[in-house]
Amino acid sequence: MTALPTTNENRTPGQVPQGGQAAARTGPRARDSFASRFGLVIFTVLLVVLFVVLLPRTFPTLLNLRSIISSNGVDAMLALASMVPITLGKFDISVGYGLGLAEVLAVSLQAQAHLPWGLAALIVLLIGVVVGTVNGFLVEFAQIDSFIATLGTGYVLYGLMLWVTGGNEVLATLPNFFVALGDGAVGDVPYVLFYVLALALVAWVALEYLPVGRYLYAVGSNRRAAMLNGIPVHRCVVGAFITSGVVTAAAGVVLAGQLGVGEPSIGNDYLLPALVGALLGTTALRPGRANAWGTIVAVVALAVGIAGLEQEGIQFFVDPLFNGFTLLIAVGIAGVTTRRRQRGRAAVVKPPPAGSAGPVPAVVANGPGEATATGVMGLQQ
Repeated sequence: MTALPTTNENRTPGQVPQGGQAAARTGPRARDSFASRFGLVIFTVLLVVLFVVLLPRTFPTLLNLRSIISSNGVDAMLALASMVPITLGKFDISVGYGLGLAEVLAVSLQAQAHLPWGLAALIVLLIGVVVGTVNGFLVEFAQIDSFIATLGTGYVLYGLMLWVTGGNEVLATLPNFFVALGDGAVGDVPYVLFYVLALALVAWVALEYLPVGRYLYAVGSNRRAAMLNGIPVHRCVVGAFITSGVVTAAAGVVLAGQLGVGEPSIGNDYLLPALVGALLGTTALRPGRANAWGTIVAVVALAVGIAGLEQEGIQFFVDPLFNGFTLLIAVGIAGVTTRRRQRGRAAVVKPPPAGSAGPVPAVVANGPGEATATGVMGLQQ
């Protein structure tokens, strides 16, 4: 018996034939998706290969690898701290000043107040909670723009830091265990790498697999729709800034162990790399949204670039130029990626069945354990 040819006459209106779906998955859109997700990863690998070829004697060494990890571990921690408010579409500009205050207090509480290092670190972390709470209340309840609110808070922290130190370095002989927290290593692997990986793992699990992550993304995407769906918006915003404050304070404790002295102006040098890492991270792995591993990839790319350029003998002013231009590029790419993502996930409202009162919202899966309703009332723009 001869098989009858198949047709598409009986398919549901708007349904794409299976062959068309396969073509769509393997067509230009799939290639664009791969490039947007892994473009920064590929760029980082190519950057490493470039400097290995240009600097074969100094770059591909364990000493250089350890130096890159040690000198950029705090940057990575601060970038992860900045990433959390960015999931809400907010900025925490106070992280640089908060880092400086935490570093100074971690040293001065031991040197001048003669507190045990554990108690000093605990006090610094609690101050991070207070700073984050103030930022959250200013942004959420006082309705001050996050950039302005956290910039103002940052200058207050900077003033407090100058008051504590008198504008001078705080010299101290710190306990060996406290110094090891920032400068220690297991073999050739610095402790700070474990801190960064632990923070990134916690952030990844929370954002991708726990309700709190879906809440943060939903609030950042469409605040009003999130409120209408029962998401505790106020707690999400305040909690995000508290998390940023605590991680910033922890980074300050680690930095104090690395430096061994309280440096009043040290935090300013970390603000721009942290923002660059967090914003550039939105272009990798999960384009258009802040994510933990994308932030780590961005920090690695920046660290490799700066380390290679320094070994090539660049002038001192190239470092801030590199970070500044990268920030502009990251913001531009993030904006374009977000708009493309929103257009690609536009709501598809199916015709209502007979006798129904209105359109049926479509459900779009955005990631592991995450689905957002679109159409009549969606959490995703």
